[in-house]
Amino acid sequence: MMARRGVNKTQRFSLIEYDNQVHKLGVRDISHHQWEKIYAKLEELAAPMKHLGYVPLTDFVLHDIEDEAKEAALSYHSERLAIAFGLINTSPRITLCITKNLRICGDCHNAIKLISKIVNRIILVRDMHPVSSFRG
Repeated sequence: MMARRGVNKTQRFSLIEYDNQVHKLGVRDISHHQWEKIYAKLEELAAPMKHLGYVPLTDFVLHDIEDEAKEAALSYHSERLAIAFGLINTSPRITLCITKNLRICGDCHNAIKLISKIVNRIILVRDMHPVSSFRG
């Protein structure tokens, strides 16, 4: 319907710089050469996040799918993929700086606060609004 009206949906992506290269990750992206490690890192963080009280805010998933699928969809938003990539590839004292092309959703905002606490790292996310700073 949107296509017939000439409306295009902007792809959501996040950028992170590492080793003088900018890495672009999209929602549920499996095109990155480290995608398996990135997904494994996010799965590794899931249990500690739930232990700290994380409950997915499935209202931020706009697709008409089951709640379990909504939780999975939230887990692989581009900013989370970029954070996992940064955690895998940088030393523990490095601040992670992520740039998003669109606004960060409320669920990711909550999740990143917890991730920052779990890994004891500063995570900066710049989106359409001022920088959000998360400190562990």
